[in-house]
Amino acid sequence: MSKLPKEHQFIDLSDYGRPVAIAIARSLKNTSVTPVQVTLAFIVSGLVAIACILHYMPWAVLFFLVLKSILDAADGELARVKNMPSHTGRYLDSVSDIVLNLLILLSIYSITEGSPIYTLLAFFGVQLQGTLYNYYYVILRNKYHGDTTSRIFEIDAPTALQGEKQSHVNVLFALYRLFYGIFDRIIYFLDPGAAEGKSLPKWLMTAVSTFGLGFQLLFIGVMLVAGLQDYIIPFLLGYTGMVFVFIGIRRFFLN
Repeated sequence: MSKLPKEHQFIDLSDYGRPVAIAIARSLKNTSVTPVQVTLAFIVSGLVAIACILHYMPWAVLFFLVLKSILDAADGELARVKNMPSHTGRYLDSVSDIVLNLLILLSIYSITEGSPIYTLLAFFGVQLQGTLYNYYYVILRNKYHGDTTSRIFEIDAPTALQGEKQSHVNVLFALYRLFYGIFDRIIYFLDPGAAEGKSLPKWLMTAVSTFGLGFQLLFIGVMLVAGLQDYIIPFLLGYTGMVFVFIGIRRFFLN
């Protein structure tokens, strides 16, 4: 089940694991497995990938990063096929992602003996990239009545849905705001009128999807397999410049 109506779907380069994720969700539809349990599985996959980075097992890293991306999509798919939307799952997913992203980049720094400053800047850049992608994608989903669990502006904790506790939503929302608040504010400052502008074209969304976490993890895995680990941090840092290119295109040509 797509997050967008068929006529507005675009080629999402970060979402290559979706077909497998859908198959996993369908196979689990009539089981007791919950979407949150699938989220916990992708956390484990991410941690195993980090261990493999530190022990320099590049093919294993690629496998577990791709598996993590597939499971990252499968939890949402399972929530949809079971009709179990969850703010708890949405925020747990996001909080887990940012923690794993930091640990992945720190593990790459560890095996390359690069600059800790550049590593932290690359982490900041990766999160900024992902925030722009999510910002534009959520705007598109809200405009065309797609999946609405995510919100364009995350200001107040949402009301708990059926089957979840408000206390869990509040705690995870507070963590989400702590970890993502600065990135949300920066992107909104750079492009405050995106929600009121023209519809985001498919070609732009496909280009921006290279900022998606799935694509970023695939890139890291492939670079490690290719023995190019020393170039991962510099590339991720430099590619952050495309944030301003994509925002410039949207603001000056699609406003």
